[in-house]
Amino acid sequence: MSLFRRCAAQISRLRALRQLYHAFVSESSPEAKGRTLLRQWLTPAQRTQFEEQGYFDVVGCATRRRYRVQYGSVANVREIDLEGRFGPFLCFAPEGYLVPGDVMLAQKIALETDEVATLAVANRVAAVVRRADRRS
Repeated sequence: MSLFRRCAAQISRLRALRQLYHAFVSESSPEAKGRTLLRQWLTPAQRTQFEEQGYFDVVGCATRRRYRVQYGSVANVREIDLEGRFGPFLCFAPEGYLVPGDVMLAQKIALETDEVATLAVANRVAAVVRRADRRS
């Protein structure tokens, strides 16, 4: 085997090993673990919605209102009215630093099990609408 072929084979093995390492690290990161736990708690419809669109809808236990939980940790929940219009962002999360998947799971559980108390502590943040062509 020529020196070139030996080097090419070693480079190929090194690339494969690097890809395997990156896949392992990315799957075992706190953020990946949070997303995995979240997916396990979602209903099949919510899981499909989350995987395809990056958010899922939750129905509150007391008022039966619908809320959209978007990927993130801050001001990532919005109420949806019967006509499908969005209300203000709701900002509520567990204490301490948690990855987005863990925060979203806590938000889902809070709305589904104690909606009234959750809404009592949530801050409401109006959506900012920006115009694309703002000229002075």
